[in-house]
Amino acid sequence: MITLFHHPRSRSTRFIFLLEELEAPYEIRRVTMRRADGSGALDPANPHPHGKVPAIADDDGVFVFESAAIALYLTDRFPKHRLGPMVGERGRGAYLSWLSYYTGVLEPAFMSRFLKVAVPRGTAGWVEIEEAMEYVLRRLAAGRYLLGDEFSAADVLFGTTFALFAQSPMLPKSSLLDDYVKRIVERPAFAKAQALDDAS
Repeated sequence: MITLFHHPRSRSTRFIFLLEELEAPYEIRRVTMRRADGSGALDPANPHPHGKVPAIADDDGVFVFESAAIALYLTDRFPKHRLGPMVGERGRGAYLSWLSYYTGVLEPAFMSRFLKVAVPRGTAGWVEIEEAMEYVLRRLAAGRYLLGDEFSAADVLFGTTFALFAQSPMLPKSSLLDDYVKRIVERPAFAKAQALDDAS
C-alpha cells in the first residue's frame, strides 16, 4: 500500500493520476502546507523535510519525496503497465533523462520566468523557458509522447504542468503542444485524479 501525502490543487495531484494509471494500491493522506499567500502551516503529520508535497511512503517503511524520484520509484515498483522502462531495457536512459530534465531544467525555467528572475547563464543546467520548450517540442514532433509512442510517467510530470499553464504566455503557441496536452488530460486516470483531488 502506498500512502500519498497530498494537498489539493498541488503537485501531488499528478501522483493520484500516476497511481491510478499504475493500478497501484494507495491511500491519500491529506496534509496542510504553507502557501504562497502566507496561509497554511507546516503539518507535523507530513514527513516531507520541508513540509511540502508530494511525498509517499509504503508498507515496507520506504519514504520517497521529490517528483522525479517518486515517479521512478513507483514505475519500478509497479511495472505491470510499463509506464517506465526497467533497468536494462531500451529507453531507460531517455526515461531517466526526461525525469531529471523536468526537475533540473524545466521547473527552474518556469519558476525563473514566473518570479521574474533572470536565469543565471553558464551555471548549472538552467536555461530560459523558450530554450527548454524548443527542446521539448522537437521531441514531440518525433512521437506522440516523450519516449515516442509509449505513454510514461515522464508524460505525467510534463503533461500536467503544460495543462496547468495552458493559457499562460509562458508557453509557446503550438498545435504540437496542444495535441500533447489533450492526449494527457483525456486519459481516464487524469479525470479520476481530478475528481479525487476535488473530493479530498
